[in-house]
Amino acid sequence: MFIRELSVLNYKNFGEVTFSFSKKLNCFIGNNGVGKTNLLDAIYYLSFCKSYFNNPDSQNIHHSEDFFALQGKYALKGVVEEIHCGYKNGQKKKIRRNKKEYERFSDHIGLLPLVMISPADSVLIQGGSEERRRFMDSVISQYDRTYLDWLVRYNRVLLQRNILLKNYANQPAIDPDIFAIWDEQLVQLGQKIHSKRDSFLQELLPVFQKYYTLISGGNEVVSLEYGSQLNEGDFAVQLKDSFAKDRIVQFTTTGVHKDDLELKLDGYPIKRLGSQGQNKTYLIALKFAQFDFIRSLNGIKPILLLDDIFDKLDGERVEEIVKLVSDDHFGQIFITDTNREHLDGILREAGGDDFRIFIVDKGSISNIIEKQ
Repeated sequence: MFIRELSVLNYKNFGEVTFSFSKKLNCFIGNNGVGKTNLLDAIYYLSFCKSYFNNPDSQNIHHSEDFFALQGKYALKGVVEEIHCGYKNGQKKKIRRNKKEYERFSDHIGLLPLVMISPADSVLIQGGSEERRRFMDSVISQYDRTYLDWLVRYNRVLLQRNILLKNYANQPAIDPDIFAIWDEQLVQLGQKIHSKRDSFLQELLPVFQKYYTLISGGNEVVSLEYGSQLNEGDFAVQLKDSFAKDRIVQFTTTGVHKDDLELKLDGYPIKRLGSQGQNKTYLIALKFAQFDFIRSLNGIKPILLLDDIFDKLDGERVEEIVKLVSDDHFGQIFITDTNREHLDGILREAGGDDFRIFIVDKGSISNIIEKQ
């Protein structure tokens, strides 16, 4: 699978621009702040119906305009797929596949698998547990739409239970049976979500460790551990035991919405002892493992977006990453960088027989270099 063409209209700092891509390697070169990352984000949006950076759609509109539109033409299993995403202030955004509008955006997730690596991924290490849950959910949802449905339903039930807790906050007593219907649904959905997350991490871990070893040279030991209250006992019993506390704080304190992914280096949280280079290596290895995991399940090579990934890495680690992305193991790749040094290394490793280089300058493309 690969994206053949991309049309951008009023997206972030781009007015109107159209691209034709190499099916192998594409690179956006330019100074910081000219919009290279915004182009990767446009490609990401076409796969996930939202910005990688979780911006409200209104913030993605080019200044002085009131709408944006993105269109991509893909080659997928020998068929041309045309995806259109559009949003106008004050209106609901629209996503169309081959001119037919989706009723639910979730029906689109997984059609165009994609993995993005960005400096913003540091939030997985430095941020709260919700960021790491979002990572697990985004990966699983790309190949399992049933899981995404469980997740949506779980969050709706959780919201209703929390509303009840607030509504009855000032009541001297509450009949627990009022909560029974919501608790039953939370338990059923929560157990399914927990099981899927657990099996996902068991499969992801050895692949992640393999990539980290390749990039780092094998001098460090890394691990991923699934932290969940459901590991400690029956979910239904935990809900009953925490009911008095839930009444006081007015929200549900037990469940998979409290899960975490514990990222460890040499047995300790990497957040506490990891250097900038180790943190970045950790995140890159995690995303490469995500790529392999998705590919192994649906047989499609996801599009790989690499945003400024070489910064803060020593020469040896850069060299190993260059070797990895130059291999035929990966499919279509997009890279952003401020100069051609790293790109030239990739071209040498890969033979340089199919690529396009786009010179980006303040929301426009000033030059295209290609070999196809």
